[in-house]
Amino acid sequence: MTVEQLQAFLGWSVVFNISLLLVWFVFFTFAHRWMYRLHALWFELSVERFDQVHYSGMAFYKLMIVMFNLVPYLALLMIMPPS
Repeated sequence: MTVEQLQAFLGWSVVFNISLLLVWFVFFTFAHRWMYRLHALWFELSVERFDQVHYSGMAFYKLMIVMFNLVPYLALLMIMPPS
């Protein structure tokens, strides 16, 4: 795999993962009651605990996107000479 291919892969990975995070946020915001009822079928959760789990999950997922996709992508952008 060349550096250009890796850079393209990481760039598309950032786009895909941020899109997935945005979909999660939109569902959590606008379909909160539906999501809670669905999860309450499987787990015994209070609304506060449900919100805490999802908020923490979104924060962790965003941190992983930055660490493993965005930072390497930006590092490759900085070391690659402009063509």
